[in-house]
Amino acid sequence: MNVILLGAGRGERLMPFTASQPKCFTEVAGARILDWTLRAFRQNGLDRFVFVGGYLMDVVRDAYPDLCYVENPAWPTTNILASLVCAREHMARGFYATYTDTLYRSGAVKALEDSPHDITLVMDTRWRERYVFRSMHPESDAEKILVDGDRVVEVSRTIKPHEASGEYSGVLKMTAEGASQFLHFYDELHAELGDEQVIADGRPFRMAYVIHLLDRMISDGIPVHCVAVPGDYHEVDNIQDYHLATADWMRFATKPVPEPRLTTSRENARHLA
Repeated sequence: MNVILLGAGRGERLMPFTASQPKCFTEVAGARILDWTLRAFRQNGLDRFVFVGGYLMDVVRDAYPDLCYVENPAWPTTNILASLVCAREHMARGFYATYTDTLYRSGAVKALEDSPHDITLVMDTRWRERYVFRSMHPESDAEKILVDGDRVVEVSRTIKPHEASGEYSGVLKMTAEGASQFLHFYDELHAELGDEQVIADGRPFRMAYVIHLLDRMISDGIPVHCVAVPGDYHEVDNIQDYHLATADWMRFATKPVPEPRLTTSRENARHLA
């Protein structure tokens, strides 16, 4: 399966790090966020990467020439869902997808790999422990999940924090059947709403997050499941997040990690071996 890396956005809240490099190049505990992501998948034997770029895409292409690239040319006026669908040609046989401003371990990918379901999300069950320190990113902003067993009942920012089962980590897997359902639902909803009609949270369709489409699918009876990961996850959305993540992720810096600012992804693979 391909691994789709969603990295088109500018990351203005992470300035000044993103003034001259994309968000995923921010270094945490000795390595770029992107290198931590590549490592988590490669440790599970997954190395077919498709990077969806926009802002400073050439910087990523120069540093990682062995990745496959897809451009979201409308990245300044669209959001994560639009970026993901830009890579639709790489989804047919099933795929993994991930945000590129998050830190997680290979165990989260292994749990996804082992899931038998057509659409599976990674959910952090210890998410509220992090939000105690995230004054710039309140719990109301979290992409929260409500589950019944391992089946997702709702995925939305509007779930009350104390009722949420966990937080969506931005990492998912879809089988070929799941991908077909996802794209069919996307096309039908886009035909209905166009770019400008609101899909959820007051957002026009072109500015939708992936969770907005997933929640619509769930409401329509399409099964979505999750795997639970208790912690070892961080979103790096702003400078406060960067400091919180760095302080915590140093737990893993004593182990072999990719060197920062690698020239090519071949070099990256050697460091990850």
